[in-house]
Amino acid sequence: MMLPSLLVRQVQSAIREYMHTTFPISNPAFEYSIDTLFDDTDTMYLEPFIRLNLPFRPGQMREGLFETLPADFQPYAHQQKAFDRLVGDDGRSTIIATGTGSGKTECFLYPILEYCYQHRKERCVKALVIYPMNALATDQAGRFAAEIWKNDKLRGNVTVGMYVGGKNDQYCCTMGPKQVITDRETMRSNPPDILLTNYKMLDLLLNRPKDARLWAKNISETSLKYVVVDEMHTFDGAQGTDLA
Repeated sequence: MMLPSLLVRQVQSAIREYMHTTFPISNPAFEYSIDTLFDDTDTMYLEPFIRLNLPFRPGQMREGLFETLPADFQPYAHQQKAFDRLVGDDGRSTIIATGTGSGKTECFLYPILEYCYQHRKERCVKALVIYPMNALATDQAGRFAAEIWKNDKLRGNVTVGMYVGGKNDQYCCTMGPKQVITDRETMRSNPPDILLTNYKMLDLLLNRPKDARLWAKNISETSLKYVVVDEMHTFDGAQGTDLA
């Protein structure tokens, strides 16, 4: 049986020995400098700690917010707070920062789907969801597709398109239980309600003449309701500047 406390000491000892071997110090004045670094708490590595995940606080859904929300969905308190801020005509900018597995995606997913359903007769891009990586966009595309397909009100009324870089020999022209629209000409001719992309591709979509048709039906200043930046904390440095 592996004991974490013993394993930690073994790893620390191995690293210390590696440092001594790789960086031998011949000057007597600095002979013990490596040992000093290792003996100083939190300099070379953190002390072992225990993290307990407490249950998320339950919330209570306010009546009249949703027409399309699954009947069995019970929100957490932070999800309910996000819904109160995001649903309706008086939506406010919102940052969602909660623990792993707390349902951050639902915080923006359900308000976006509800808005698109309520404005289903307006054929334009109503929501942009920007991802830091194509792999994450692809994963979330399946999530959007599944939510729409299993909902009788959303299926056939709300569309999602994914426009990212790279070549794909099997572009999808229609929505499915596990797929969103990825065919670019289809999206240009009939813009999806929700567009999943990354910030570099979005820059191209806003400037390339051949993609102008994607935005041609966004004639109202309020037609694009939501701009979501997923995993916002990963956009740092030059990438954060470009995104801004």
